[in-house]
Amino acid sequence: MAYYFTTPTVSEGPLADGPLFSRYRLTKGVSVIKEDGVYRELRDPSTEEIQAAQAFYLGGITYEVSPGEKAGLEAAGYTVITA
Repeated sequence: MAYYFTTPTVSEGPLADGPLFSRYRLTKGVSVIKEDGVYRELRDPSTEEIQAAQAFYLGGITYEVSPGEKAGLEAAGYTVITA
């Protein structure tokens, strides 16, 4: 049995004025990092944060995770899909 975790995303518009810009939206991934057993979300992780992490999930991507990692992610409030 495989478990899949998809990182969260946010929908945001460009930083510009005007009525047309308010209609344009982009979906951007939010990265998830595990440090000392605690998960947190990052928009722009640094290289140092990634290297120091126990686990790192780049935003906007689906990952296959282990049963142990599945339990940790679900305990932190994330959704993991079973396939």
